[in-house]
Amino acid sequence: MPTLSSIHLYPVKSCAGLSPASWPVDELGLRYDRRWMVTTPRGEFLTQREVPALALVTPEIRPPHLVLRAPGMTELMLALDPMGGRPIATQVWDAPLSVVAPDHKADAWFSEAVGLEVVLAWFPPQLVRPLDPTFAKRGGRTAFSDGFPFLIAGEASLADLNARLATPLPMNRFRPNLVVAGSAPWAEDGWGDITVGGIPMEVVKSCARCVVTTTDQATGKRMGDEPLRTLATFRRQERGVMFGQNVVHYGTGMLRVGDVVNLK
Repeated sequence: MPTLSSIHLYPVKSCAGLSPASWPVDELGLRYDRRWMVTTPRGEFLTQREVPALALVTPEIRPPHLVLRAPGMTELMLALDPMGGRPIATQVWDAPLSVVAPDHKADAWFSEAVGLEVVLAWFPPQLVRPLDPTFAKRGGRTAFSDGFPFLIAGEASLADLNARLATPLPMNRFRPNLVVAGSAPWAEDGWGDITVGGIPMEVVKSCARCVVTTTDQATGKRMGDEPLRTLATFRRQERGVMFGQNVVHYGTGMLRVGDVVNLK
């Protein structure tokens, strides 16, 4: 029976993640997951697609603070739930968003860390960014994720991919939220309604992969054209090459490593 083998959240979109043994789920997904995002001064969102050095910014959640570190930088401490800030307009893909930039010192810190002028935006919890109803037919919302609250991937799928690669890659190249053990390779492609930790979820859409998967998450450097080149030989669909599945949740609660993934 499939079980949850690891949990990953990314407080700042496209920066390094955390891998707790257990973590609460709120209406937006894993609590504090992708509630912050780096933008240009004009509000254009930035990820490792444009700025691979974001991988080197590492978070720590130390309530009531989010602590960020980067090579050669003093640590930055921010309120996990800012009380104010200046409103800014940004977007994630085609979703326009009116969010908050709470701290000028955070803008300066991130600008120095990544080597260009940027702004650190925060997603207020009362803001509603609805999910694409084409796939999330029962509704739901998300924060600064690319499109859905969760990304799930199977250990066996990565093992199958790695067997085709000259140099095996770690799961962090794919930046999932939930990793599952005990399923067959690519089994997650066929999942629909599931329950994890008592929380109802639905697998709604394959995840098309981009250049971020070619970035070494430990160094922030591009490493060639793998795994995209090999994925293209056997995982290509109309929208691109696929690894992992986007997931919507329909409840809140607590996820723990070892939770059974119940398939319906």
